Amino acid sequence: MKNLWDDTQAKACKDDLALRVYTSNLLGQSDELVLHGGGNTSVKITEEGEALLYVKGSGWDLVSIKEEGFAPVRLSTLVEMAALKELSDTDMVSRQKAAMTNPKAPNPSVEAILHALIPFKFVDHTHADAVVTLSNSKEGETLIAECFEDFLIVPYVMPGFILAQTIYNMTRGFDWENCKGIILHHHGIFTFDNDAKRSYDKMIEAVTQAEKMLDEKAPLTLTETRGNKDFDIARLKKAVEKAKGYEIVMKTDQSPLAVTYASQSNLKHFAARGVLTPEHIIRTKRIPLILEDTPIEEVLADYISDYEAYFKRYAKDEIMLNPAPNYAVIKDFGVVLFGKSEKELNVINDIIEHTMMAVLRADQLGGYQSISEKESFEMEYWELEQAKLKRN
Repeated sequence: MKNLWDDTQAKACKDDLALRVYTSNLLGQSDELVLHGGGNTSVKITEEGEALLYVKGSGWDLVSIKEEGFAPVRLSTLVEMAALKELSDTDMVSRQKAAMTNPKAPNPSVEAILHALIPFKFVDHTHADAVVTLSNSKEGETLIAECFEDFLIVPYVMPGFILAQTIYNMTRGFDWENCKGIILHHHGIFTFDNDAKRSYDKMIEAVTQAEKMLDEKAPLTLTETRGNKDFDIARLKKAVEKAKGYEIVMKTDQSPLAVTYASQSNLKHFAARGVLTPEHIIRTKRIPLILEDTPIEEVLADYISDYEAYFKRYAKDEIMLNPAPNYAVIKDFGVVLFGKSEKELNVINDIIEHTMMAVLRADQLGGYQSISEKESFEMEYWELEQAKLKRN
């Protein structure tokens, strides 16, 4: 993992918030750390005698975030919220917004409470591929513990208040000074320091450690074979558009990575083991459409039927999302992505590229293993996302 720090650019930052923007942009420049809105950062600043947490606002990407992309929230309010026994994420968002000193700023990240709990000025959080690849293997607990000594290691729980509450309970009387960072299983990594450069350096060093472990234990060779050219893409597009109920744009990926992925044996099991990190499910769904020898229309009908059954298994009062797939893995051909626009297509493409690489490498570490189906549903139908649907 390359360290992008530049002393000249850092010295040009006029204050701590400007420095926070600079190091956030550095983190965002690496797809191996964050993708499309992933990750978040914060800085604690005292203004007019009041301690504030400036935390990444919802809707901003780290690679392009500016000062106005950070939400200033009263630190004391966030710390008080962490001690609550119960708090819905909808109420959490409302309380965080009420505690902002600038009502025109974006909504604070759902991880604002967790950032507030970490007693350091600068806090960095990414969904680093190498860390999540290790974690998403069947030997993940052992590998993470081996790779990250002196880190607080947290089992997977839902992001938002539940995660903040979990870490609040785990860190009562905790020795933060000797903690190098936090690993969230199936989710990502936090580093922190009172110095912006040291916090950034810690992130790069920790992810580099994970990359070295992967290079040693899970080297990957991709196939040189070209994907089968005979697949009927036009027929697939027509079938998916009918299932989704609107016109789509498509992208075909027959790169060595995609063909290697699509050429695995027992593809129906191999390609249906869940997302790389939980927030990806909003973009990609839990699993793709998997096409082998059965006619497209029949497999697509089964996919929709299975999705509806999955929804019914866990739904309470949620509104079901469109049950049609967002991408397909086609035996010995490659991967085909479906989107409403080129922008959506590019997001899905980036996520699936990183997922394919992680799955292939995790399989060399004992087998790829994502969060459970129930946990996937809870993330896909997170109340914050459902609230948007219900308002519409």
